[in-house]
Order: sequence, then structure tokens, then C-alpha cells
Amino acid sequence: MELYVFPPSPRSFKVMAIANHLGLDWTLQFVDLPKGDQKTPQYTALNPNMRAPTLTDGDYVLWESNAIAQYLASKRPESGLMPRDERGRLDVTRWQFWDLAHWDPAQATVIFEYVAKPFIVKGGEPDLAAVAKATELFHRAAKVLDAQLRNRKFVTGDTLTLADFSLGAPLNYAEMGHYPLEPYSEIKRWYGALSAMPAWHKTLAQSPLLAAPAA
Repeated sequence: MELYVFPPSPRSFKVMAIANHLGLDWTLQFVDLPKGDQKTPQYTALNPNMRAPTLTDGDYVLWESNAIAQYLASKRPESGLMPRDERGRLDVTRWQFWDLAHWDPAQATVIFEYVAKPFIVKGGEPDLAAVAKATELFHRAAKVLDAQLRNRKFVTGDTLTLADFSLGAPLNYAEMGHYPLEPYSEIKRWYGALSAMPAWHKTLAQSPLLAAPAA
């Protein structure tokens, strides 16, 4: 099984972390987005969206990070990352949808302005007007997530699921992206637990930007 990823991206990070957590046998195929690897004929044949990540497993090809996450979890159903009961599965899926609709957009702009521009694309100073709009979105979404985490160890309860990987991955950039996390004690507590997991450490080490942001 191969994962075509750009490791600094939270969307790539989450599928890598899930694969590491599950102990799956997989190979990292680096997709250098700034250099345009995603636009090559070889890659667009796998993913016509020209985005990462993409999974291949034999002749099976899958793109979209949360779909890949569910596929990986299906390899180890006993892990509990995707519950077996219908309501449990829908709860996890609901938060994966919420991630794409609310949480990811709230952080993508900030990550681009404070991280991608200076460290990846060398594109100049942050657009502070764009950051201000993104910060409003962040507070709106963070209030929802912080309330959900109250009296819960993880997003959907006391069991680690795919929802935690999906929602936790962008927080790797909280410090570099100047996230306004101070009011959100539950998010900080929860992310602290995620970032302490061995699989999280292993995945951080596979992403040079995250492992050594000052380099």
C-alpha cells in the first residue's frame, strides 16, 4: 500500500498518522506540491484533482483524505477508529464532514499565511486582512469543538476515533500559525493527549517542516 503525500499538509498528516497508529505496512510517496509533482501525467492519472493525499493498494486508487482515513481504519476494524455500530459510525463521519466544512477552512488560510508563505513558497509577508477573517472563522469553529470535548476524552467519547486524527492534525501548526487557543482549554487538553501518542511522534518525524520548523 502506498500513500502519496505532502507531509507538511494536515490532510496528508492525518492519513499518515492513522496508518502509523494502526501499524499498517505502507510506503510513503512524496508529492512535492511546491515543485508541481501533483501536475505530472503520472500523478494526475491517479488523482485528477491534483491534490494530496492519494492512496493506492494494488490496483485500487482512492483520493480524499477522509475517505482514505476510513479505508485505512477498515484494515483494522478491531482498532475502534471507525465504530462498528451505525450511530457510532455516523457520529465519526459527521465530525469528518464538519472538519471539511468548518474546521479545515478556519485554519487553512492561517497555515498558508504564516507557514506556507515563509517556509514553503517563499511568498512574502502574511496577508493580515486574510488572517483576520480566518481568525473569526477559527473562533466560531473552536467554540463548537471545545464544547464538544467537555467531559469527553476524545471528540466522540472516551475512545480514539478517526475524528480525532482529522480534527487534531491542523493543530500541529498552532504555534507557528499563532492560533488564538487561549480560551479553549478543552482543545488544548485534547490535542496534548493526541500529540503525546507514539504514532503522532512518528508522523511528525516524517515531516521535516513540523519536526524542525526553524530549519
